Amino acid sequence: MSLPHSAGLHFDTPPIELETGPDPRFSVIWMHGLGADGGDFEPIVAELALPDTPALRFIFPHAPYRAVTCNGGYVMRAWYDIISLAPDSRQIDEAGLLESRALIRQLIEQETARGVPSERIILAGFSQGGAVAYVTGLTHPAPLAGIIALSTYIPSPRLLIEGFEAARRHIPVFAAHGSDDDVVSPTLGLQAVELLRQLGMAPEWRSYELPHSVSLEEIADIGAWLRRVCGMGGTGR
Repeated sequence: MSLPHSAGLHFDTPPIELETGPDPRFSVIWMHGLGADGGDFEPIVAELALPDTPALRFIFPHAPYRAVTCNGGYVMRAWYDIISLAPDSRQIDEAGLLESRALIRQLIEQETARGVPSERIILAGFSQGGAVAYVTGLTHPAPLAGIIALSTYIPSPRLLIEGFEAARRHIPVFAAHGSDDDVVSPTLGLQAVELLRQLGMAPEWRSYELPHSVSLEEIADIGAWLRRVCGMGGTGR
């Protein structure tokens, strides 16, 4: 797969793709968490209980390798460097975050070129990947179909507020968090949702009795949300 380049940025490995049927009408770009890779959430597709039509294309990109300061400078797949972290706070490298936003914008452009317009593209992400979904989706020049933000936060409220597109206020947002998350505090997740509300949005918030992970109940709720956003009938397979 060839990807368009932007300012010299590119993925070192092509994303994983999975289609639920021929001629996909919607695309879901799903970002993994820190230290994982695109394969981390690929198995979730079969658990979403989506109907056969309209078909969806799931795209699971691999974050670039970079040194992560809070992990002793260890090089791993990361959407941006985390300089310091505590359960209720983060200090991050905004330049890396902007680079990852540019990479995801490349994928959005690619899907548009393949016949899936931005208003039928959903950004999803877990933890650090969810942070990229928030920042990319809410500052994108063209409207998107929705955002799925799992166990995550907004790493740079200033960056999001300054780049926020007012026309994005009506984008559906599914925000979910584990009540026992000791990696990304539920407080951070709620702060993100509150910021969206202050911007005039109406995000959907779900809490689950979980640590920093996802559950079958949460996956079922994501599937129901996708069916609703994509105008799917029925209750899935």
